[in-house]
Order: sequence, then C-alpha cells, then structure tokens
Amino acid sequence: MSATGKGKKREEHDQASDGDSEGHAPPKKALKKDSDDNNSDDITVCEIGKNRKVSVRIWQGKIWVDIREFYIKDGKQLPGKKGISLSMDQWNVLREHIEDIDKAVVEKS
Repeated sequence: MSATGKGKKREEHDQASDGDSEGHAPPKKALKKDSDDNNSDDITVCEIGKNRKVSVRIWQGKIWVDIREFYIKDGKQLPGKKGISLSMDQWNVLREHIEDIDKAVVEKS
C-alpha cells in the first residue's frame, strides 16, 4: 500500500486530523470579527501563543472551532497547515473532558 493510501485511510478515521478533514481547508484570511475582511463571520476568540489562535467560524453551513498556527507572508497573516478544526460534536466531547485533562496535567506536573 502506498503512503498516499495510508494517509487517506487515516483521514477517514480521524476527522479532525489537520484541518483538511471532511473536505474543508483552513480559513484563507486572518480571523478577526472587526476586520475589513469579507470573512466577517469568523471570530478570533483568543491568541494562545505567538502566531497561534483559537477562532470560531462557519464553513459549509457548519460551525467549527479552529485552533491553528499562522504565518506572515508579504505583510499578511495567513493560516498555516498546523492546526485542527473541531466540529461541534468534537468540541463538545473535548469540553466534557476538560476536568479530566486538568487532573492529568496536575498528575504529570
């Protein structure tokens, strides 16, 4: 089996692998609700590090929570490949496990 075949199979099972799952790509513009971009439905919730943002957006009629790295090209901030877009179902599962995640972090600290 070729590497391409393995990657495709993984994408079918891991729907939130890198933002390319379910046929959707990362947003093409910087995410700011109050910006002049045509993509005004995107909301940057917070910056979690240098060039890393959490945003909420609508893509193909569905709401996505997007955690992504950005890069600067020609003076513009653009989304990179590194990141994850969570569907509402996936987001809700993560939210339900926040306390468990916090406990695990404390145990490992």
